[in-house]
Amino acid sequence: MEKNQRRIPGGIDHYIGMRSRYFVLFVLPLCPAVVWSAPFSSRNTPAHTGGHPSDAEIEQSLRTKLARSKIGKDGFQVHVKGGVVTWEGHTAIPQHKGAATRMAHASGAARVVNNIHVDGGAGVGHPARKVEVKTE
Repeated sequence: MEKNQRRIPGGIDHYIGMRSRYFVLFVLPLCPAVVWSAPFSSRNTPAHTGGHPSDAEIEQSLRTKLARSKIGKDGFQVHVKGGVVTWEGHTAIPQHKGAATRMAHASGAARVVNNIHVDGGAGVGHPARKVEVKTE
């Protein structure tokens, strides 16, 4: 050691020793808990493990979500075949069309065919609203 340097009591060796003790006493005992809890996780459903949910599971999920959602009042028809969700219907609110697509993807659909028509307040069997623009 040089003449002008001071030695820190405990030094770096003391610091490393404390870190390894902390790791052994507090971190390592938690590792088995993390490993053993993984098989019992609620995220182990087919939709979360990389597998694809069945058509019935997708359709049930969509019907449940539709019942709780504002877009359920639009009376959309939904069909699921081979993981492909097909939407049919009419709405006056353009955002409902996008919400239906997002809802289908969130339910596990591989693909979504959105045949919902946005028609300015007209429903099935009603003519679309006409707008006149007057120019001078």
